[in-house]
Amino acid sequence: MKKNSMLLFVALMGMVFSTAWAQDSQGYNIGDKASDFKLESVDGSWVSLAGLKNAKGAIVIFSCNTCPYVVAYEDRMIDLHNKYAAMGYPVIAINPNDDQISPGDSFEKMKERSKDKNFPFAYVYDRNQEVIKAYGGTRTPHVYILNKEGDDFIVKYIGAIDNNYQDASAVTEKYVEEAMDAIMNGRTVATETTKAIGCTIKWSKKAE
Repeated sequence: MKKNSMLLFVALMGMVFSTAWAQDSQGYNIGDKASDFKLESVDGSWVSLAGLKNAKGAIVIFSCNTCPYVVAYEDRMIDLHNKYAAMGYPVIAINPNDDQISPGDSFEKMKERSKDKNFPFAYVYDRNQEVIKAYGGTRTPHVYILNKEGDDFIVKYIGAIDNNYQDASAVTEKYVEEAMDAIMNGRTVATETTKAIGCTIKWSKKAE
C-alpha cells in the first residue's frame, strides 16, 4: 500500500512539474509567426505591426518605467531605434505591467518618462496584458526581433539586449545587434536565444 501511495505521489509531482514547465514555455519560439496587435502609444496614436510603414520587421522590447534594468538600458534602446528604424526595423517598447500593482507604470507615467527621455520609438501600453501573454515574455526588458517574410512577422531572436546591463562600455556580446546584422545580410542568426535579465512582469490579479 505504501509503495502504491509513493508511486501515486511521484506521478502527481511529475504532473505538477510538467504543468509548470509548460506554463514557462508558453509563448513564441524562434520561427513562429507573431500575431498582430493594436496598442495605444504615449503620443495618442495606435501602433500595430500591420501599420508599420515600409517595415522589414521590428525590434519589440517589453519595457516599463520602474525597472532599474530597463532604466540602465534605455539609452541603448534609443540607440537601437536610431540605428535600425531607418533600415526598416523600428523599436516598439511595450509596457505590460499592471498599474494597480505598479502605479509608476501607469499610462500617464509612461507619457512623462517618454517626454523626459525623448524616446524616438513608440512606447505603448499592453493594458490587458494580452500581448505579453502571447509572446511569453517574462522580464523587462525582454527582446523579440521580428523579420517580415511576405505578410508575416517571424520571430528570429528572443532574449537580452547584450551581456552587461550595468555598463554599456563593458559589453562584449551585443546580442541584438549581432542578430540584426545577420538578418539584414541574409545570414542565420548565430545566437537565437539568450536569457532575459530584468524585473518580473507585474501581472494583474485577474491574470494570476
